[in-house]
This record gives sequence, structure tokens and C-alpha cells, in this order.
Amino acid sequence: MDKTRIREFADRVYRDNAGAMAVGMADLGTRTGLFRAMQGQGAMTPEALAEATGLQPRYVGEWLRGMAAAEYLTYDAADGSFTLPNEHAYLLASEGTDHFMGGLFRFAPVLLSVAGPVAEAFHKGGGVQFDQFSDDLVEALDMINGGTYETRLAGYWLAQLPDIVVRLEQGGRALDVGCGAGRVSMALARAFPEAAIAGLDPDAGSIARANELAEAAGLARISFVEGTTGAIRDEAFDLVTLCDVMHDLPDPGATLAQIRSLLSEDGVLFVVEPKAADTLEDNINPLGAMYYGFSLFHCMTQSLACGGPGLGTCMGPTQSMDLLARAGFSRVEQLPIRSVTNLFYAARP
Repeated sequence: MDKTRIREFADRVYRDNAGAMAVGMADLGTRTGLFRAMQGQGAMTPEALAEATGLQPRYVGEWLRGMAAAEYLTYDAADGSFTLPNEHAYLLASEGTDHFMGGLFRFAPVLLSVAGPVAEAFHKGGGVQFDQFSDDLVEALDMINGGTYETRLAGYWLAQLPDIVVRLEQGGRALDVGCGAGRVSMALARAFPEAAIAGLDPDAGSIARANELAEAAGLARISFVEGTTGAIRDEAFDLVTLCDVMHDLPDPGATLAQIRSLLSEDGVLFVVEPKAADTLEDNINPLGAMYYGFSLFHCMTQSLACGGPGLGTCMGPTQSMDLLARAGFSRVEQLPIRSVTNLFYAARP
């Protein structure tokens, strides 16, 4: 065997484990407000940061050293101080924006907590259902997506559908399927105050959080419904959104056909999916590796747990468009929206 290759791969395993620990430490920094406390403050000693946050000095000091070792912070050995660079703070201390990455730190521990049940599913089949995850899952998903939906959905993404924008401005109807914490519905309600907006999700906890957030935002007029598309009758929606949901569906064919029946004659289904390629060789990169992990520990397993096909996070554009076409949509197109992490589709009845 090639000893150099063995050493290089051992280094890779250490780096990956270091990355896992960095994610955990970064989640602590988000949960405790440490990143926010360091934002724009320049160099800080452990004592100064502990005093500013009111947190335990021993924990603050160890966290600072770990984050410096992971290169999230810079360290000045001359005075023992630590700095959060502005460029890092842009991603770590920017809750509610379209560039906040803290939700990923919350997401990873939630997913890894079900490694045991997922391993069992390798032997017995099935998987882990959504309600088997901790309550942090809904919050993590909200943290990952909320700011992006608020910032980009109505003003940028839907600009690709000008006819739908006009209808919503004039008082049309929109439904977000798989609404989670309701951020898509809230973004639509803010952008189109004359439109009737609804959100639909089978998870009771998600619907409860959506109602709480909407009420706090003064958007109680949104109708959030616990259930699936089969529970909605006699509606004609101008827009149905399916954001980061299609690959999770336990019965994608039936659900997409039901969505098609809920659209008005000239309505549109707007789909957001993870930005994965059709072939494995084109997914061999950090984003692809992250998405395959998301698939095993969340997206694929919850679909299989419900008897679904387990399409997986890296379904890719060809399969996505084929699913929509087979569900009876007469016109399916991939939209030219630029994004590092997502692909976008419009499907018309």
C-alpha cells in the first residue's frame, strides 16, 4: 500500500472531525450570542468577552481557543486577544439576512442525533420520520431559509413570473406547500397585501410556530393549515410554492398532481430545489457532500419512513423536471435565477 496516501487520508479524516467539532462550537457561538458580541468590536480578550456577555469565563476562553484553531477567529499571541473578522461576521452574526449561515450549525447536530435510527434503517428499511427529530429541527430549517425567503422570494425570484406578480398585486391567491415555519407565506403576505395567502404543512409543530411568527409580525391574516394537499378542496390558486420540499415527498406523483388540480387555469407552481447535478461526478465537491449527508440523515430517510421513494436531496434537474411533466404539467421550465445553493422551476397546468 501507498504509505503517503494513507497519511494523506488520515489527515483528511482529522480535518473532517475538526470540521464537525467546529460546527458544534459555532452552534454554541450562535446560541449564546458570542458571535454577535464580537461583531465589530475588534480584538477582545477572553475576560472582556465574558464580561460583555455575562457568560462563564472558563467556557468562553475554551470556545475562543477552539474557534481560533478552526480559523473562525484570529488570534494575537502578543496580548492573548481574539478577533471576529468583519467578513466572517457577515456570515456568522447576521441573523435574518440572506447570507446568515448559523442555521447550518444548528442543523448538523440535529441530523447526526438520528445516526442510530438511520443505521438501523440500513438493515431493516424504513427510516426516520419528521416528528422523530428534536424540536431544534424546525428552528434550524427556519434559520437556514427564513432570511433568504424574506429577501429574495418576492423581489427577485418571482420577478421571473411577471404575470403572477401582477395577479397577486391585484388580490390573487397563493399557497405554500410544506410551509414549515411560514417564512414563504409571510414574505408573500408582506409583498402582496391584497392577496390571499395560505400555508400548508403536515407537522403540527411547524404550523404552531408559523402561526406564532405571523401573529408577532402582524400577519395573522395568513391561513396556516395542518395537513396535506389532499385536504384542500375547490381552490384556484394563482401561485403554489414548493420550496425545498419536492424531493422530500412520500408520494411526489400524487402530491404534484393534486397541486396541479389546485392551480387556476393560468396559475404556476414555483419550485425551489437544492442545487445538485444529475451525475455523481459533478456532485463531488463540498456542497454535494453536504447535500448527500442531508439526504441520508433527513430528506431521503423521512420519505422512506413514510413509504415514499426516497428521492434524496441530490435529485438533480433532469429528474425534477421529469417528475413535474409526469404529474401532468404542460409546460415545465428551469428558471434562470442565479444561486449558489438552489435551482428553480416553474410548472404550468
